Parts: sequence; structure tokens; C-alpha cells
Amino acid sequence: MTRIYVLDGSRIETLEDFWRAIGEAVNGPGGYFGGNLDAFNDCLHGGFGTPDDGDFTVEWHDHTHSRRALGHLETARQLEIRRGRCHPTHRPSVAHELAAARAGEGPTVFDWLVEAFAYAAPGTLSLR
Repeated sequence: MTRIYVLDGSRIETLEDFWRAIGEAVNGPGGYFGGNLDAFNDCLHGGFGTPDDGDFTVEWHDHTHSRRALGHLETARQLEIRRGRCHPTHRPSVAHELAAARAGEGPTVFDWLVEAFAYAAPGTLSLR
């Protein structure tokens, strides 16, 4: 039987909010389900609270609110954090992505998350 996890998109304003919301949706209050894109991809492959066979759906309710909140402004904020933490050889590419985000161009945090679902757990995300 397919497990259904529900995200309340109206409560997601930042990427950190998303990590909390997905963790609680899958594993209950205080639950963990990835705290960065690499860990999130690992969790989406099954286990870590979801069925090992991948038979689950994430219903992202009020995703339009999340799409706006996780837009280019939040993307720029996240890329600033990434630029400060990444290896010096990666800083030029992160700076390029940051400049695009500040100009309102390129993929957003919301896009990163939807892409992660499509890559690691195709067909599990339902935007509502």
C-alpha cells in the first residue's frame, strides 16, 4: 500500500523550513529526512522513514506558496551560504549562479527540490 506524506506548503518560507517540514511529514515531530540536497537524495531512495520499495507519495499542498517563497531571493540566500562553505575551486561557479539568482534568472530552490524528487524518486511528488 502506498504511503502518503503531506507537506503544508503554506508553512515553508525557507529551505530550512522545507527540511523541517519534510522531516516531520515522513518521520514525525523532530524527524530527519535530509538536511542538504545530497542527504535528501539519499533519503528519497527509500529507507530513512520511507518504504524501502519506494512505494510512497509526497503531496505538497499549497505548493504555489512554497514556489514563491523558495524563489530567486531564497536561492540567492542559499547560494551565499554555499559560497562561504564550498571549496575555493567551486566559488567561481557558485558566484555565477548567485549573480543569476540575484538577477531573477536560473533555477530556484523550489526547482532544486522538484528536480531531486524527479531524479531520486520519480513519480513520488504530487504538487497540489
